[in-house]
Amino acid sequence: MTVAIPAQKPIHETHRIAVDGAVDADGHILEPPDLWETYIDPAFRDRALRFRIDEQGLEELEIGGQRSKMSRRGFPSTLGAMGYPDLAELQRDPARTYLREAPYGTMHPSERIEVLDAENIDITILYTTVGLLWEAEVEDPALAQAYTKAYNRWITEFCQDSPRLVPTAHLSLSDPAAAARELERAVGEGAKGCYVCPFTHSGKPLGHPDHDVVFAAAQDLGVPFAIHPTFEPQWTKGNRMGDWEHVKQLRLLASVQASDGVRHQFTTLFDYGVFDKFPGLKVLVLESGGGWIGYWLDRIDAVYGHTFIGNRVPLEHKPSDYFRERIWISCDPDERTIPALAERFGVDRFLWASDFPHADHTPEYVNDLNELVDAFPAADRAAFIGDNARALFGLPAGRG
Repeated sequence: MTVAIPAQKPIHETHRIAVDGAVDADGHILEPPDLWETYIDPAFRDRALRFRIDEQGLEELEIGGQRSKMSRRGFPSTLGAMGYPDLAELQRDPARTYLREAPYGTMHPSERIEVLDAENIDITILYTTVGLLWEAEVEDPALAQAYTKAYNRWITEFCQDSPRLVPTAHLSLSDPAAAARELERAVGEGAKGCYVCPFTHSGKPLGHPDHDVVFAAAQDLGVPFAIHPTFEPQWTKGNRMGDWEHVKQLRLLASVQASDGVRHQFTTLFDYGVFDKFPGLKVLVLESGGGWIGYWLDRIDAVYGHTFIGNRVPLEHKPSDYFRERIWISCDPDERTIPALAERFGVDRFLWASDFPHADHTPEYVNDLNELVDAFPAADRAAFIGDNARALFGLPAGRG
């Protein structure tokens, strides 16, 4: 039996999206603290993810039976703190817990529907929150698969009573064959897509042939395969800036490079010819912004078409051709270059996403989105605001 989730904060101040038909391509939930203890296979229950209180009375995660090295010292209380002005203050207060700070609409399906109604959003595609943290610290493939399976069981159950809440399956590439089986199982229970983190503990690139079994499963099931930023092991960050004493001061740098792993892994799909091997595969790039894709495609198109490197990669077409046919990218509402990129590469490639309720994105996303949509030609607004996401995920018109 799951714990009773207490009443959360009142609904926050909301604004309405001016154009009807909106679909949020990347919203998040906050999982109940006992999710993994309750939904994990019994053989792994002793190593289930848990919330604990440390010696200072602050929350931390226990991952695989060990104290977390990254999610500690009150950090869990900040996981739904979109718009909060001082995360350090929040984190230091033992009374400000994960459950007490959970915003309205993050833990109860009915409350999330109220938030969608208030913001004039028809549908939201839902992704994990705590699930973005643990994979950086779990090197045991069997345990990683047990954690993803537990979450996927829960999220499909969370969404089962409303077509406006769309579940996606968390996959771990720690065991590709097991991940492919889990995708098939989760889709059978209602998941409409899947996502992976931007690293493997082995350092194996995303496009590597060892992952073909997962690409094949996503293609055969007809669901989007997404790459989403997560916590990553420290070794993925390199040491260009020296030790932590330097790095911790570079807050703006950290904010713009947080999605480098996604961009890098996305590019490996071209290096390994994944799109030619799986012509029906649909790839979605999430929470990494959209403006960079113009430079990225220009650069790899030029290298592919005009240098000797083009003869060394297994591609039948230039990279931007695949983008125009089989790749989608989510944009932040505060980006301003997207209409120009949509004109060049096709408006049907671009989605928008709120990232609600995470603190690394702005709570002004509705107002920003209204400005962004106004910058599109009138004929393209319906596609960007929701029709593209509907087509990608196979969702109904309207609010289902």
